[in-house]
Amino acid sequence: MLKLEVRPAPSRVMSVASPLLALVVTVVIGVVLFMLLGKDPMRGLYVFFVEPLKSWYALSELAMKATPLLLIALGLAVCFRSNVWNIGAEGQFIIGAITASGVAMMADAHTGRWIVAAILVAGALGGMLWAGIVALLRDKANASEILVSLMLVYVADMVLSYLVYGPWKDPAGYNFPQTITFLDSTKIPRLFSGSRVNIGLLIALLSVGAFWLFMSRIYAGFQLQVGGLAPAAARYAGFSSRKALWTAMLVSGGMAGLAGGLEAAGPLGQLTPHVPAGYGFAAIIVAFVGRLHPVGTVFSAVLMSMFYIGGELAQSRLGLPKSLTGVFQGLLLFSLLACDTLIHYRLRWRVAQPHPGAAAAAGGAPRPALPPTSTDAERAALATAITPNTTAEGNA
Repeated sequence: MLKLEVRPAPSRVMSVASPLLALVVTVVIGVVLFMLLGKDPMRGLYVFFVEPLKSWYALSELAMKATPLLLIALGLAVCFRSNVWNIGAEGQFIIGAITASGVAMMADAHTGRWIVAAILVAGALGGMLWAGIVALLRDKANASEILVSLMLVYVADMVLSYLVYGPWKDPAGYNFPQTITFLDSTKIPRLFSGSRVNIGLLIALLSVGAFWLFMSRIYAGFQLQVGGLAPAAARYAGFSSRKALWTAMLVSGGMAGLAGGLEAAGPLGQLTPHVPAGYGFAAIIVAFVGRLHPVGTVFSAVLMSMFYIGGELAQSRLGLPKSLTGVFQGLLLFSLLACDTLIHYRLRWRVAQPHPGAAAAAGGAPRPALPPTSTDAERAALATAITPNTTAEGNA
């Protein structure tokens, strides 16, 4: 039978191969899922993994979806490596979109393009402010950052609803819950004509290099990682856990808020209740599939954006619910958690040994071993006691 055996040391090969194996497992389960739904599995896989790559326009949409996921995942990777569990990046994304929209709505016909920089800075500061609440409560009241950051997501959603249904509602918007459409001077510049890809993609790619340097070559990044991997060693070395907490949360919140600002002033062009797209939660999966490494998050962000686009295409072309996107995201996460077991354990095939009770059931009780130091008389008495009386049984 197959059994898990503890490895002498964690497998470096499996740490790299585990995400790939998880993707294979996700695809296999996806095939079964399509068959259960009565759809052609090959057509389903084509929609999810080929359609988003088949044309220039499809690639541009893939890049646009991957940009916020990559930005948020980079910040979360810093948090998780520092052993700070920021689960509320979605709320920081929403607040970043709100603060960026507030600056965008201040523009008028004479405002120059410089306001784009102010919009992005406002988005980052909004996310940092929301993450700072989590850091403050953790620092001063020892509150769980997991619960606080998660609950603040719903508070941010309520703030968004209050603004778009109330003071920020467009008076000429036919009573729809939305702000005015932002002026052209506030729109995020696009990289190519005919596509929606904007400078956010360049910012995300530059951030990958910056975060790699920060986490691998800069002393402050080393302090954060030591604090996460070995808190006792960090304290012995004199590293401040409070500084690590605040740095990780503010960096993570700033990246999520920046992504929110790019989304509001980019593809959306206004603030609506549909700003929360689940990017903050999906980026958690992106960070872990990318092994909390800046370069790895690039590939996992592209994969996750394929799930987003594939879910939309499956809804329009296969008649499947859009929630299939969340199903594939969950499958990838659970498959990764399962495959990560092989980093510390390995499968071994062991032949099942017969249980001592099985021999007793088949041929009677096992004969007890005779003591090696017993005398001949003791051996004869013991042999007589344990030998069945076949003559008496035959007469009976």
